[in-house]
Amino acid sequence: MPPHILPMTIQSPRQASLDRARALLASVEKVLLGKPEAVQLAVIGLLAEGHVLLEDVPGTGKTTLARALARSMDLGFRRIQFTADLLPSDVLGLSMPDPESGRFTFHPGPVFTSVVLADELNRTPPRTQSALLEAMNSGAVTVEGETRELPRPFFVIATQNPLEFEGTYPLPESQLDRFLIRVRIGYPDREIERRVIQTRTTEDLCEPAVSREEILELIEEVRTIRVEDSLVDYILDIVEKTRAGGPFLLGASPRAAIGYHRAVQARALLDGRTYAVPDDVKALAVPILSHRVVPIDRLRLGPDGSADPAEGLISELVASLPVPE
Repeated sequence: MPPHILPMTIQSPRQASLDRARALLASVEKVLLGKPEAVQLAVIGLLAEGHVLLEDVPGTGKTTLARALARSMDLGFRRIQFTADLLPSDVLGLSMPDPESGRFTFHPGPVFTSVVLADELNRTPPRTQSALLEAMNSGAVTVEGETRELPRPFFVIATQNPLEFEGTYPLPESQLDRFLIRVRIGYPDREIERRVIQTRTTEDLCEPAVSREEILELIEEVRTIRVEDSLVDYILDIVEKTRAGGPFLLGASPRAAIGYHRAVQARALLDGRTYAVPDDVKALAVPILSHRVVPIDRLRLGPDGSADPAEGLISELVASLPVPE
């Protein structure tokens, strides 16, 4: 080869996918400073074709994370502010008469987009909350007797405040089970909060890092991640342990086990691996399961003083089980 001609570097498809995923993470982390774990969990939910519930006290960045994630993808985005007077038709859409033809024409609601931010979902009545159930479960909605497909990917990010009860309607277990992952952001440490104050980061810092086609390619690649039989049994051991009585009134559903498996694959992909490891299973146990189970002692505090006993119970459950070699 002549000395002035350099060899061409060919990037493998696997490395290209990893670069896209990491570009998406980096774009969101520009805005939500100091919270890489929360950003990673949200992206895992997206790549596993699940939905994410952001639950934390006001002002910790729930809406910021949702907006930044949407801006970082070249996808349609709509925000729905859930209020006490919101109707199902405000979410799904409705048919209205055309003044010229006199015929009824369907006007799609904000749910007919790829990324939906359901802000303060627990502030709207159960009837309107349930309008999202079919969309989240099957990627389609039935309006006026006709089933209409939603775009793919279809990703719901819902927010709620766990400590505020006046004027709210707690999400029933059937709806909580539709959320693959619950994410808690938490307060930033002092130095990160200083940077937030001084830089005034906004979602405008985010630019589309991946296209719709690239997101769909990443979703398909997640399905190719290898999960050994021993790890599948490990997931099932954890899920079944929540159903065996003990500290739980209600255990995790088969839907939870299916989503758990897919989320483990997504985490492995983000870590640059073609296979899952036990740490993937352990790291996702609390985000995947804690919002789906009902502890017997709902008033017990978690080991860290948190008001949610389920998180501590799930951690104790995982620690009690042998880790596959």
